[in-house]
Amino acid sequence: MDETWLYNYDPETKQQSMEWRHNGSPRPQKKESPVQKSSGKVLASIVWDQDGFLLIDYLPKGQTINAGYYLSLLMHLNGILKEKRRRKVTKVVLLLHDNAPAHRALAIRKKLAYLGFRCLDYPPYSPDLAPSDYLLFPGLRKQLKGCHFSSESEVIAAAETWLDGQPSELFLSGLQKLENGAKKCIELRGEYVEYIPSLIAIACFLPARAKDLPASPRRVLVRACGRRRGLDGNVKDGC
Repeated sequence: MDETWLYNYDPETKQQSMEWRHNGSPRPQKKESPVQKSSGKVLASIVWDQDGFLLIDYLPKGQTINAGYYLSLLMHLNGILKEKRRRKVTKVVLLLHDNAPAHRALAIRKKLAYLGFRCLDYPPYSPDLAPSDYLLFPGLRKQLKGCHFSSESEVIAAAETWLDGQPSELFLSGLQKLENGAKKCIELRGEYVEYIPSLIAIACFLPARAKDLPASPRRVLVRACGRRRGLDGNVKDGC
């Protein structure tokens, strides 16, 4: 399970606004548009498995995802699994979610154990091990960027149109990437695959501070603020 914000207006990046879709497409016209994301937005929680989507929930306006709300999502998910995956769920349900406070609450952990859900370990600062972050959300955000929606219902409808259009084989391939990435993470004992030279300069800029830090915090400082190559092979900014 993972969450992402859907904005009524999310401005395109400078690079996106200069893109030509194909040779016959008209030259993009510059428009006077807001340069900031709109205040209108809705939080989408998405759960899927190798066969497709199980649950897509949109947080009602004025609410937050606390332990109580998350508990209701888990109960709803459990009901969906009994209805749609009864023959496939034989022993235990493996659930992957991040380390948000609502996910780590004592009441949630007790309910997960009661329902027979087992949570997979999720190391912090590891978007490469969050399938929705590399499989769904980048494409969804790109689809919605630059579009003006007059209400949350319109942006939800646009998001669902895009999500419904994803091929069924996408989900299994996404879990296979997760398995391969998890194996690499275990083999490397949690370290990133490759460090980028510009990353090392961070410690050099702060010699007085960096040398006084113990090894583990110093490594976190470099990993959080440098550029690195993730398990998927792409170079990413850590900040």
